[in-house]
Formats: sequence, structure tokens, C-alpha cells
Amino acid sequence: MSDEQQPRYERYVEEVSEDITETVQTLGCQPILFIGSGLARRYIGAPSWDELLGHLADECSTIEKGLGFYKQSLKTPIKIGEEFARLYQEWAWGAGHNEFPETMFEEDVDAQAYLKFRIAEYLKSLTPSNVSDLDNGDFANEIEALRQIKPHAIITTNYDQMIEMIFPDHQPIIGQQILAGQHFAVGEVYKIHGSIEDHESLVFTESDYEEFARKKKFLSAKLLTFFNEHPLLFIGYSASDPNIRSILSDIDEALPVKGGVIPNVYILEWNDEITLDSAPARDKLIATGEDRSIRVKLIEASDFGWVFDAFAANPVLNDVNPRVLRALVARSYNLVRHDIPTMKIEADFQMLDQAVEDSDSFAKLFGIANISDYSAASAQYPYSATELTKILGGNGSYLAVYLCRKIKEDKGVDIKASDNRYHRSEKINKSVFHKYSDDALTLLKKVQADEKYELDLE
Repeated sequence: MSDEQQPRYERYVEEVSEDITETVQTLGCQPILFIGSGLARRYIGAPSWDELLGHLADECSTIEKGLGFYKQSLKTPIKIGEEFARLYQEWAWGAGHNEFPETMFEEDVDAQAYLKFRIAEYLKSLTPSNVSDLDNGDFANEIEALRQIKPHAIITTNYDQMIEMIFPDHQPIIGQQILAGQHFAVGEVYKIHGSIEDHESLVFTESDYEEFARKKKFLSAKLLTFFNEHPLLFIGYSASDPNIRSILSDIDEALPVKGGVIPNVYILEWNDEITLDSAPARDKLIATGEDRSIRVKLIEASDFGWVFDAFAANPVLNDVNPRVLRALVARSYNLVRHDIPTMKIEADFQMLDQAVEDSDSFAKLFGIANISDYSAASAQYPYSATELTKILGGNGSYLAVYLCRKIKEDKGVDIKASDNRYHRSEKINKSVFHKYSDDALTLLKKVQADEKYELDLE
């Protein structure tokens, strides 16, 4: 099929998938996932913020007016949450007494605990009791593709426990726990707005958000180390969501160079009007504050499976258990920070000195064998399409892709269709890595300059 006959969205999927796999491979580490309420809504029918407020209004007899009244008078969800917390306390100490455990009527219980308890109970009722129920639903294949990403870490503002069901080997770190103690940033789920397993941890009301804002700088300092080192994927957030704008604002402040599309940050948005003729935008400008904005890569899809497949295309960690990796990092930290300085163990420093000078020896200290299946190929085919495009003076990967198409139009040969002197590909899971040689760079320079050239695939 020629490029002219290929459906536009099919071409979009192909090009975006290649951009994702190149980013993952170039950074050489697993993605960080930012998961919002939209994903829980998709997989377990969790409510939107408005729907949750509507449910809370309906079950509490002291909330006598409809939700519309509170929207008119209080405007924002967090202000409405603050008022509902007050009304729920009144309800608990009156007609709603039997809806709460007796232990919640002691003097030291927070006044807003009653609202948060009912939120937690409602979300628990929506969460499948068994992971098999989640895996057998309409999105089973999509969830399995998500699971295969094996994310370095997950950050979420969701309260429910759906993420723990999908990623059982990741350790939940809830609310204020993030600010205390040593966390190892691998194999962890940061539930920054709390979790239903501890209803008092929920960030829901105006006063909660004010407290969160006061402590956010400490959280941001812990998370900023992620932003330059990993591919970042936002799922289940609208670009206008205040949570995503806040996080992107932190990323913007950490960037050494302003301007342009941030190459490792992606936002995945659901679009049920996608057709084969669709050609979505590739990036999005998001306002992060007064007179400030940030441009990130945008992905639009009605089926998320192909996107997750692309982010899962890192062969190095296909069989790594995040729980084991987290334990390894934790033990290494304790070894260096505590055990050796306090002489709890004997250390052979000569052996350690020799080991750290050689990556193979250092890996063997942990019982790890270095993975070298890409090393020979990387030497001969060192460039991704993104790297070729940058050398050729463009941005992203599209200039290199365009020039390869031009060769196909001129010569009737698709250099990406086979392994040859210009190109090598390898399929990992359901995604394909494309790498290019110095000969390919020389060839594309000639095509770009409109010079005469010959193809020799041998």
C-alpha cells in the first residue's frame, strides 16, 4: 500500500509508536506513569468529580439543596467539598449516625472525617473484589498492555485501589508517607492525594488542598528527579486539569532550556470520534500559570492498547519484577548508608573498587548478567529517526521519516522494510525499534539536498 493509500490515522499510529519506542530506548529506562481519574472511570466506572459530589449530595439528608445550588454559590469543587464536609458532620451526629462506625464519634476524630469515610466506602463498592473481574472486562487486552509497561514508578491523584490491582508488585506510598522516610523511586505507587484504605488521607476539601499546597514543594523536590530522566506518560487527565497543570509547572521550572516541545512528556487523551481519516495534532500547548505555558507531545486514541504497547517496548526489563528491583535498591542504600559505616558487616573494599570500574563485574555483585543483545547492533546502527532528524536540522522524528518516504517514491524501495546497510529493526512485544547507520545518514543528507544518489542495500 502506498503512503497515499494508507489511512491517515494508521500512519499517525505508526509514526507516534515509533517516536515513543525511540524515546524509551534513547533514555534507556522505564516510563513514569501519571494516572488520573479518567482511567479509573474507563476501567471500573469510577465517578468524575461532579458525579462524586452528586452522589454525596444525594445520600446526605442535611444537604437539602441540589448540587446546582452549591455550584452557583461556591463555584469550585473544593469549596463545595469544604461545605459538604461540614454538612456531613452534622448528618453523622444526627440522622446519619448509623452510617458510621462508633469509633468515629470520639473527640479526637477530625470534623471532615465523615465525608471522607463515605467517599472511601462508595469507591470501595465500585472496585472489583478480585483482579480476575478486572482482567475479564471489556478492556482486558488494554489492561494487559498497560501492565506490560512495567513502569519505573506511578504517580496518581486517584483514591481508589485499581492501580494496585493492575500493578500488584508496586508498593503504595500514601499521602504524607511520601514526605517521610527514604523511598527508592522504583517499583512504587505515589498516591499523592491519599487512598481509600486510609480515608483520613484523602485530599478533597479546600482546607485539604491548602495544606497540600503548603507541603507540595517537598513532594515536588522528591519527584523532580524523575522528570529529566524518564519518559513521562499522563493517562486519564484532561489537559485543563489543575493537577496536571501543577505537575507540568514543576517540570517547566526544572527545564534547563525553555521553549519547544518537551521530548519525553506525553499526554494520552481519549477521543471516541477518531476515524481512519483522522490526523490528530502531535503536540499541545498547556498553560501552567500566569503568562507561562509548556508544550508537550499529545496522543489521541479511542483504543489505548497500541499506545501502551509502544511504551512497553523496552527489552531490557521485560522479565524484571519491580518488587525485586525495589528491594535490591533498598538493600544497596542500607548497605552504603548504614551497614558499612557502622561496621555491621565486613567490606572487601579492594574487591568493590575493582568491581565498580567494570560494569560487568559490578552487575555480578548483585547476581545480574549484563544484557548485551543490542550492543553490536548499536555500534553499526547508532541512530534513531529522532537522532537523524536532529542532525539534519529538524525536530522530532518526522524529517527522517519524510526523507525515507521520498526515497521510496523516487526509487520504489522502502529502506525500512528490511534489515540492510542503512536500517535495522527488531520487534519487541508488539512494537518495532528502527535504527539507522552512518550510511543512512549520508544517504538522507543527499536526499535532503536534492543531490543524486544510488541505493545499495547489500
